[in-house]
Amino acid sequence: MKLADTRQDRPVMLAIAGDSAAGKTTLTDGLVEALGAHRITSLCVDDYHRYDREERKGLPFTALHPDCNYVTIMEQHLQLLATGQPILKPVYDHSTGLLGRPELIEPTEFVIVEGLLPLSTKLACACFDVTVYLDPPEEIRRDWKVKRDTSKRGYTPEAVLTEMDKREPESEAFIRPQRAAADIVVRFAPVPERDDPPSTPLSAELMLRPTIRHPDLTSVFSEVDSAAMHLKLLRDHDGRPVDALHVHGHAAREDSLVLEKAIWSAMKTDTEFPPSLGVLGDAARSDPLAITQLLLLYHLLDDRT
Repeated sequence: MKLADTRQDRPVMLAIAGDSAAGKTTLTDGLVEALGAHRITSLCVDDYHRYDREERKGLPFTALHPDCNYVTIMEQHLQLLATGQPILKPVYDHSTGLLGRPELIEPTEFVIVEGLLPLSTKLACACFDVTVYLDPPEEIRRDWKVKRDTSKRGYTPEAVLTEMDKREPESEAFIRPQRAAADIVVRFAPVPERDDPPSTPLSAELMLRPTIRHPDLTSVFSEVDSAAMHLKLLRDHDGRPVDALHVHGHAAREDSLVLEKAIWSAMKTDTEFPPSLGVLGDAARSDPLAITQLLLLYHLLDDRT
């Protein structure tokens, strides 16, 4: 069952930024399924590449560099979408590396914009109501990228790793700085110094910056195992205090349910919990992923009311 419709004229805009294979599509797909494709528009700003894959081989920069993307057009399109107007979006086919025919995008009640550079300029950032940056450890992201690009994009493992090494300076220069523009920074990673079974889902750490209003979850943690999930006050990279929500992959299902129900009740909806939340590509389920997606649903609906 989809969440109840509360349509207004201007869409709620959510940005999900992060490096290649950081998990942006997995996070987005669960949200689209939960709200329903008729209510939510999703697009990838990697479609704004200036050059196809063959053309990029002769260039002194990679697809991560702003000069390899139509950033100004992206900014214009984000402004149009944020005011409820349609766009004619370019298309880049990741499976072939070719540029395709432009696609008409009609904004709906919610718009999710994911990709490499959605938070790369101040003008782009100003278009969003909620901003997210995915920040997995590099060794995990490299593993994800090798698995994805060899299974879906026809690369060899050696070619993927060589390209990642080539991209590293531009990741440092253009992708990672977007972390500073995010309301929520999400890191999926194993818990240090634990020897969990390989099937254990990755834990989630969500840095909840005070740039937007988050649900009050303090009462939840008196009911659950504090070793499995907790809320801590940490220092951000700039030294400012920030709340960090930790949901560990080894948490008991009953503990995860307490937190899920708390966020769900804060959304003030009488519809059923969306079964798409927490679903991974291999049909496995991750409670930390489900709770992350649920928190983003809270913010989408909170900005709608």
